[in-house]
Amino acid sequence: MTTDWHTLHSEPGLQTLYVKAATRRKITGTTLPDLGYHCWVNVDPKRLEAYRKVCGFADNGLLPPTYPHILAFASQMQLLTAKAFPFPLLGLIHLSNRIRVLRPMGGVHRVRVSVNVQNLQPHAKGATFDLVTTLDDQLGVLWEAESQMLCRGVKLEGEPVEEAFASTLSLTEVAHWKAPADIGRRYAKVSGDYNPIHLSAISAKLFGFPSAIAHGLWNKARTLAALSDHLPTANVEIAVQFRKPVRLPSEVTLMSSAAGASGDFQLMGAGEIEHMAGQWRPVA
Repeated sequence: MTTDWHTLHSEPGLQTLYVKAATRRKITGTTLPDLGYHCWVNVDPKRLEAYRKVCGFADNGLLPPTYPHILAFASQMQLLTAKAFPFPLLGLIHLSNRIRVLRPMGGVHRVRVSVNVQNLQPHAKGATFDLVTTLDDQLGVLWEAESQMLCRGVKLEGEPVEEAFASTLSLTEVAHWKAPADIGRRYAKVSGDYNPIHLSAISAKLFGFPSAIAHGLWNKARTLAALSDHLPTANVEIAVQFRKPVRLPSEVTLMSSAAGASGDFQLMGAGEIEHMAGQWRPVA
């Protein structure tokens, strides 16, 4: 599929996009649009500092490996609420996320964000697609990611194919932290992502959750902050699968293999609940 790229001359306004998301509740098709957006964005030092604080990153002069998601969020919303996009944004489930840091992200002040969707596949509960995001600076591609999203109720022909991480490395406990009841609201304030399932028990129950749950990308960011001494700062691919939601408030334990060019990790909850499984590898 060839992407029809459109340039946004400023970051989209989130308030209008949330109104569009709230008023679209029906599946309108079973094919992905060939639409994509480019948008130049600036790194706001105050917002970056607030993000580091919420996610636990130290200021080492580099953008946190998950921070490009924040820079791209408005453009992603613009795409996922476009008339040509067939699935309602509210109710999409984030199954997995893979990022690649191609070069050290130091001294980054202005980047071009690119977003599009691809790889529509059948799933046992509906259909999945990849939300693809790329960051470029003056030297070329700096960072890229795919978020696999599930839309329930979509019917596609074919057999579902699901990838599962299987760690063969020895994992030991490296960190333990609390996910407080307000972390969804705190993360929303720095990310712009005000998904109701993360904000409060009352709003989460409207979408079938007994309590608010932590944002998957906060779980990943908090994990990578705790693993900052384990992972390379560039030429690294970090993939996670979101297994069981972290209900708020909660406590979790991070298990990881030893520091090195490659490794595995797990985020575990009480009763041996696996919330997230992940791995890091050199970029192929």
